[in-house]
Amino acid sequence: MEKFSHRMKAAVLVSPAKVEIAEVAIPEPGPTGVRVRLHGCGVCGSNLPLWEGRPWFKYPNTPGNPGHEGWGEVDAVGDQVSQFRKGERVALLSYNAFAEYDVADQEAVVPLPGSLNGNVFPGEALGCAVNVFRRSNIQAGQTVAIIGIGFLGALLVGLAANAGATVIAISRRPFSLETASQFGAEFLIPMDDHQQIIGKVMEITKGAGCDRVIEAVGLQWPLDLAAELTRERGRLIIAGYHQDGPRQVNMQLWNWRGLDVINAHERESKMYVEGMRSAVELVASGRLDPAPLYTHRFDLGNISNALNTMKERPETFLKGWVAL
Repeated sequence: MEKFSHRMKAAVLVSPAKVEIAEVAIPEPGPTGVRVRLHGCGVCGSNLPLWEGRPWFKYPNTPGNPGHEGWGEVDAVGDQVSQFRKGERVALLSYNAFAEYDVADQEAVVPLPGSLNGNVFPGEALGCAVNVFRRSNIQAGQTVAIIGIGFLGALLVGLAANAGATVIAISRRPFSLETASQFGAEFLIPMDDHQQIIGKVMEITKGAGCDRVIEAVGLQWPLDLAAELTRERGRLIIAGYHQDGPRQVNMQLWNWRGLDVINAHERESKMYVEGMRSAVELVASGRLDPAPLYTHRFDLGNISNALNTMKERPETFLKGWVAL
């Protein structure tokens, strides 16, 4: 008779830049909970502050934290759950997914159709891109600049181009610009010289600036640049994750141009899950194909390398994920 182990492997961040793989108890779902045997979890830029260390963080972290882009198959459900069955493939919004199992409330679990079987599917990350796009209110005929072409930026290029916008991609890496072209960007600008970038965008837009500018880097200079590229009464969308200190903004410019400024980060679980559901529909229908963006695969035991690679972003890196 096969023995069932009630233990699992999980990554534990014991101190900044130090991860141990521990054997811990498999979590039990509550009455409305769903336990998922994880197949993988994406590595997110928001993982880096915890990895690097900040004065306000406490270590060690809970096992599996800060993994939050997991997918896998349902392993067990609470006694009040009827909408999911064991073996069903799902993405979930959970927070300890650098582990073999994690649990989430049924409202934070999204079913994956059979057409996506075997696909890498970091649902939260894909949902984040959909939500940024939704809040950008991009329309056909607009000119949209996207600053920073990583995983998020490339997805936004694809979504904006599919919506009928003219997309200008701005990024420091030639590989990223090539990817942006493949996803539908019409204009590619190296992110090197501030004034030259402004000059090129103004040439493209005949001096008007862009209807929408999405900043997807998370640093001061790209934020400054984004405001300079946004036309009068245009919309500046902040999608970058700004976690290395306070920012200064040119309020004189923001006021003079009458900019609408959108912080596109969500905090309500309901909105995250709504974005995830929309992402499932987009990918399953073929309207969005993120597969070329999953450039680096890591095993759980190699998670330190995964986080370092995310931090360093070598030339061919766009999105890393951990196989579980």
